[in-house]
Amino acid sequence: MTCCGPPRREGPPAPRPPSHGRGRPVSDLVPLDGGPFLMGTTDPDRNRSDGESPVREMTLAPFWIGRRTVTNAEFAAFVDDTGYVTGAERHGWSFVFGGLLPGEVRRHAPRPRSAPWWCRVDGATWRCPEGGDSSIAERMDHPVIQVDHVDALAYCRWAGLRLPTEAEWEYAARGGLVQARYPWGDELTPGGVHRCNIWQGRFPVTNTADDGYIGTAPAESFEPNGYGLYNMSGNVWEWCADRWQAGVTRVMRGGSYLCHESYCNRYRVAARTSNDPDSSAGNLGFRCARDA
Repeated sequence: MTCCGPPRREGPPAPRPPSHGRGRPVSDLVPLDGGPFLMGTTDPDRNRSDGESPVREMTLAPFWIGRRTVTNAEFAAFVDDTGYVTGAERHGWSFVFGGLLPGEVRRHAPRPRSAPWWCRVDGATWRCPEGGDSSIAERMDHPVIQVDHVDALAYCRWAGLRLPTEAEWEYAARGGLVQARYPWGDELTPGGVHRCNIWQGRFPVTNTADDGYIGTAPAESFEPNGYGLYNMSGNVWEWCADRWQAGVTRVMRGGSYLCHESYCNRYRVAARTSNDPDSSAGNLGFRCARDA
């Protein structure tokens, strides 16, 4: 799906080292009661080919979920403890949105034909999200990005946690609201106030950044939803545990800072998409969960 970054699908998959962390507790998980809820949508703007409908009743056991996505600081602690090497580091490159790159890099970077706003950038990793001299030094409280599904699972094993299921993610994102379009209600900017980090302007040419951000925002930006969870819409896509329609690809939820109504309106609560488990991009992260 081009809205979340193209699939890697280039060259044979690189071998992965086993996760050898000893497991670490992670704070800031929110307990949720679970129980029955209505999953899916009949929204006229739904993406029908994505399987957003029909609306169906799901019942969940109690569980805990991260108040925010895993941050650069938290992922750095995992890497420092285990020496883990991410997929992007082993492949030597990842996808970066062209608008975040210096002009010279952008002009010469290979681009997927189906989504030319994405650039293949050598050296783009979670430590250097845009490759080159980019750094997370001033973004330690931002979501970790440039991580694939395998990397997310490795972090979860180290932390003694897991990825949320897709149903758990949607239940949590709804924040107790029934069939609302967004985690806070049905209006995108209630009272003219931005509630998430998405694209404003004309995609992919002009981003006015009216919400305050061009790229990622800190993981605890904007007002949380009714369950106290941050950025369940926009900012970064979030890996879930589920396979996409019993295939190889994995489900992602939430949309990102690149979503725009004219191109990818998947920042709605019921929206969904997928990508290959070894794919990474500059707008893709994750949050953790665990059983109650």
